[in-house]
Amino acid sequence: MKRITSALVVFFMIIASLSSCGGEAETEDKSEATVAVDMTEYAPADGNDRVFYEIFVGSFSDSDGDGTGDIRGIINRFDYLNDGDDASGKSLGVEGLWLTPIYKSPSYHKYDVTDYYEIDSKFGTKEDLKELIALCHERNVKLILDLPINHTGIMNQWYANFVVAHREGKVDDKFYDFYCFYSKGDEVPAGRAFGQISGTDDYYECNFSGSMPELDFDNPDVRDEVLNIAKYYLDLGVDGFRFDAAKYIYFGDNAKSAEFWVWYIDELKKINPDVYTVAEVWDGDGITDRYYPALNCFNFTVSQSSGRIADTAKGGDAGAYSSYVGKYIERVKGMREDATIVPFVSNHDMDRAAGFLTVASGNMQMAANLYLLGPGSPFIYYGEEIGMRGSRGGAQTDANRRLAMLWGDGDTVADPQGTTYSADSQTDATVVTQKEDPNSLYNYYKELILIRKANPEIARGEYKPVSVTGTKVGGFTATYGGKTVLVLHNTSVSRVSVDLSAVEGGAFTRLAAEIGTEETTLEGASLSLGAKSSAVIRIAND
Repeated sequence: MKRITSALVVFFMIIASLSSCGGEAETEDKSEATVAVDMTEYAPADGNDRVFYEIFVGSFSDSDGDGTGDIRGIINRFDYLNDGDDASGKSLGVEGLWLTPIYKSPSYHKYDVTDYYEIDSKFGTKEDLKELIALCHERNVKLILDLPINHTGIMNQWYANFVVAHREGKVDDKFYDFYCFYSKGDEVPAGRAFGQISGTDDYYECNFSGSMPELDFDNPDVRDEVLNIAKYYLDLGVDGFRFDAAKYIYFGDNAKSAEFWVWYIDELKKINPDVYTVAEVWDGDGITDRYYPALNCFNFTVSQSSGRIADTAKGGDAGAYSSYVGKYIERVKGMREDATIVPFVSNHDMDRAAGFLTVASGNMQMAANLYLLGPGSPFIYYGEEIGMRGSRGGAQTDANRRLAMLWGDGDTVADPQGTTYSADSQTDATVVTQKEDPNSLYNYYKELILIRKANPEIARGEYKPVSVTGTKVGGFTATYGGKTVLVLHNTSVSRVSVDLSAVEGGAFTRLAAEIGTEETTLEGASLSLGAKSSAVIRIAND
């Protein structure tokens, strides 16, 4: 990888450690490469244009030596995520955190909730959460919690009450209809999974797992309960939620599920008008479009090994990609004025991006360029920034996608239960080694985020796709606050010359930033765009 550089001001400062402790292994970095970018145009993050970072809590950082990541571990690592100085170049610089479920649960992943109002003891306490919330707000970072309400865990007291009501035939009991079920002799709904309610001839719905019974959202008591849960955490100061399995509220019925979310989000906005919400609707755009009138949705079309980001990064047409993004933005804005797109490459349910993109090829870096130097609210999966790998593999276990963060400083966080991923297949880089290397992927991600912040038009501006005829170079112009930037991506393995005088929107003659595997230069209106590289160009006096 070439040196990372931005055209206006980019330099690396090696900060030497002044002291070390004897006896025990050192846990502090000996040095750190610090990236700096001209922040003249910087504007603080707005609600819908933040770079989020997903943390699988149990695998991130362990504060108490039990091998399980916890909330205190996140607090201890906060300077790594955001040091409170957007221009320092010393932290990753993310502006939002998504925590996977932290509620009491018997599993390592916590999507089978036993008690929504209790923080799982392995992850810490309510006081830890309140401290994290305060720290986030002190540093202008939004905190959203994963809220799985489509189903609960089978050990939830609601389910215990449901079972008792069925065993005793108490059809008037509040909990009798709390979960979806059918009775012996009824017509069995097609395409769904059910388990027998112990001691009865009734069967509860459990499409994800027998340990995850599904709530009945036709029951107003259920709706009240899930609303109360959200209110509880909003009152604590949480900024919003990521909603798991959002299209399964009414299994197989997107229309009814979408109607539920319109109601639910309207109710949440009565509590906090600025609540941040994003839904997991794992489907194509034609289905996610049905949920956008209520809330933003992750864009699964661009994610994973076969998604548009990966395909484009590996030498695809960047102009075609930007055209898709432009149409997507126009469509969702037409459904809801404050809608935004939510791009990502992978998450805790997917194979890790560094495995199918690779750092050595430059494809990993190019993919990051495409979605971090773009509009909306992009999400980074923890460890993506250091090239961590992990795939389901022959064992078909998601634990392999949720491996322990590679800090390299003695953190005791361990891989989750059920992991089979070979250590030989994992990257040998750690946060410590990558911090010290100015050419590392970690420092590359830091600079991308800094460039995004330094040019706020990228995230917030009016988006107009750009294609360069006869090449696969493409990008967009974005206008915000009366100023316009041009972003171009060269996904090919060869340098491309671009005549910027042909681009509509202004005289783009000032190279504001460039990043990639080769250096990019600009003379007048003639841009020499390096292979696997991107550039941000501004109007000369703008």
